[in-house]
Amino acid sequence: MSCVPVDAAADVCANCGETGSDAVKLKNCTACRLVKYCGVDCQRAHRKQHKKACKQRAAELKEEQLYSQGRERQEGDFCPICTLPLPLPMNEHSNTYPDNDAAAQLAMLQARVLKKDPVAINFLGEKYCHGSLGLQKDMRKAVELWTEAAELGSIEALFNLGVAYYFGDGVEKNTAKAVELFEKAAMHGNVESRHNLGQFEVEKGNYDRAVRHLLISAKMGYKGSVEIIKKMLMAGLATKEQYTVALKGYQDALEEMKSHDRDEAKRLGY
Repeated sequence: MSCVPVDAAADVCANCGETGSDAVKLKNCTACRLVKYCGVDCQRAHRKQHKKACKQRAAELKEEQLYSQGRERQEGDFCPICTLPLPLPMNEHSNTYPDNDAAAQLAMLQARVLKKDPVAINFLGEKYCHGSLGLQKDMRKAVELWTEAAELGSIEALFNLGVAYYFGDGVEKNTAKAVELFEKAAMHGNVESRHNLGQFEVEKGNYDRAVRHLLISAKMGYKGSVEIIKKMLMAGLATKEQYTVALKGYQDALEEMKSHDRDEAKRLGY
């Protein structure tokens, strides 16, 4: 079978030129989706020729996905009672367990952990991280729990793991792994992960990429992202228009979080 270059958009095998039909089922290159193959042998034979274009397009697809997804806050960021998004940082504005009995909290938590509840597993990891609820601080145990929670679908666990890998706390330091975890969390609407990605790009001097991330997190209500864009503006690294968009988006997000009941609760000291 000869190797015949073909039009990537055509419904033919990119290696041998075989036309797709009921008898010949062509499959897209899963990495780039630019070309099709009639079988594994042809894909392998064409790999060297296709590698550069495949790698470039795969990177473009990843970029498109990274910046197009996760532009709204994740489901867990909304109050189950009033359905409004919780103010940031959420740990200062929400409470899941009674705060007056550590033993009762731990018992409730462990009951949910036994049922493989990813939220509870992640939360228990946070307790080991901080050494609270009577537990001894154990970052290795925290990482173990966060890894399990992430595999079960916890977005917060992805963020927590990212922080652990970034600082090398409880696990070997691995910045690339941290970024990968933050990207996964950000694409599911995790605000802090999106903000962190923006910070990383600033540190690397990729200011356009940084602003793209920070604009998303600013519009989701993260004040720190607005402040970074303001500093970038002062340094000539961002435009006035970008800062204006970030500030307007942030203010709109704050308005969305407001409610009379929340203001009243705050007034009463809750």
